[in-house]
Amino acid sequence: MNDIRVGISGWRYAPWRGVFYPEGLPQRLELAYASREFSTIELNGSFYSLQTPERYASWYADTPRGFLFSIKGPRYMTHILRLKEIDRPLANFLSSGLFELKEKLGPILWQFPPSMRFDQERFETFFRALPHDTDRARVLARKHEARMRGRASLATFPDQPMRHAIEIRHDSFLDTAFTDMLRHYGVALVVADTAGKWPYEEDVTADFVYIRLHGDQELYVSGYTDPALDRWGERIAAWARGTEPRDARRIDGKAPHRPGRDVFCYFDNDAKVEAPRNAKTLMGKLGLPMQAV
Repeated sequence: MNDIRVGISGWRYAPWRGVFYPEGLPQRLELAYASREFSTIELNGSFYSLQTPERYASWYADTPRGFLFSIKGPRYMTHILRLKEIDRPLANFLSSGLFELKEKLGPILWQFPPSMRFDQERFETFFRALPHDTDRARVLARKHEARMRGRASLATFPDQPMRHAIEIRHDSFLDTAFTDMLRHYGVALVVADTAGKWPYEEDVTADFVYIRLHGDQELYVSGYTDPALDRWGERIAAWARGTEPRDARRIDGKAPHRPGRDVFCYFDNDAKVEAPRNAKTLMGKLGLPMQAV
């Protein structure tokens, strides 16, 4: 099997204090605590606004060796610009501090709004622009806007691959032209469980699988039962082996095989502190280490 990582989407939630986090734990220590319970966390603040190099550097320092962040791409690009004229905004995002994460930089998540339809030409341009290694990303980052001067980082470290995952929320993406494009560019289609609200497909389009579990009964609220987590554990194990679940739901019907795949799974049902509970239970089912060493 390849690398399997199970984690949470975000870590700063008031209801978690005294429940998941020990009573009295200072807020500034919450990431350090959570990153020793899980091997990966989705960083959500980057979706709402550009972060700073100082913040990324502090997140790097707070987390243990071997930890990985997934970074959520800015909604300014996906929800406001809707992928139009994104060269400068992409450069701004890349220069905002991502390189400060060094080897802890994991996949970039691009989530699109429910009103965003599949536009083949627009997505082709977007996928062509995405960097697939940090050296290329640094070249693009140098094209940032003047307003980023003094708060941009082009920190250097050994070149490493960069991965991208796409979360869709409109039925127009259920098109083989879309999955063909994803495979061509090596971009993963997010397997998103959204309580039936938005499309759920399991096409494997990259050398890794990216899963987001928002709740199977009520969005962002409901926890996953033990049988449901057994099912997710079986699916994750199959993807990691390089095979697929027998009942996989696919847009194009293709079932590519490979020696193995990395799998990233994030729980986003945070409203009632279900996310960390469910993540720990699933880790146990998969035989993953329960704490960082």
